[in-house]
Amino acid sequence: MKFLITTLFILTGVLHHNTGEDILSKMHAKYAGKWMKRFSFTQTIERYSNDSLVNTSTWYENVVYPNKFRIDFGDKTSGNAAIFLNDSVYSFRNSKLVRVTANDEDLTFLLGGMYFYPLDTVKAKLQRMGYDVQKSYETSINNKPVYVIGANTAGEATSQLWIDKEKLVLVKFVNYKNGEKEEGIFYEHKPFANSWSETACDFYVSGKLIQKEKYYDCKADGNIDLKIFDPHKFTLTP
Repeated sequence: MKFLITTLFILTGVLHHNTGEDILSKMHAKYAGKWMKRFSFTQTIERYSNDSLVNTSTWYENVVYPNKFRIDFGDKTSGNAAIFLNDSVYSFRNSKLVRVTANDEDLTFLLGGMYFYPLDTVKAKLQRMGYDVQKSYETSINNKPVYVIGANTAGEATSQLWIDKEKLVLVKFVNYKNGEKEEGIFYEHKPFANSWSETACDFYVSGKLIQKEKYYDCKADGNIDLKIFDPHKFTLTP
């Protein structure tokens, strides 16, 4: 009996369960120092209310990882834009600054920015964002295996990151904010400069679809002028 217990103990140690930290370590080892530094694309936006399409628009987006992100809305000559820089968002209308608000946009970090920071910094930031990096389990989405960081079993009402097991990229997030459940699903991933990007995504609030996005004209590590991220020297994107 003692031998059996000892053997089971050893096997339990061998069959180690991945924690969320283990999964993050795999992701970081694969992409840190290799992820694209710049990414630009055009996207079509469909907005929904009560499951009905409300309107459509076109956005032009430029990212310089880890923390510079700009969206130009509609006609690029309109001067309607938002610049996400560090902890602030600068909103422009007709090329004039109309407000500055706190930056709570997490996707730039989750979809690439995390690979430009030390692993310990990444873990600490995710904890602050509400993801318990000690928890994890495995499941599937659209018949593809995924790791889930932030929960130990299906059905837990916790903030979660769903990671494709093969590509080790984010395919879904679940977040609870202000009493509401927010979800984002990312798909149609394509390779760009030793990296990956979704080219389609859907967003839900409390189980209802609110927005669908499709990406076009994607360019990785192209020439993006850093001046377009300077809110004090606002210029139209070229």
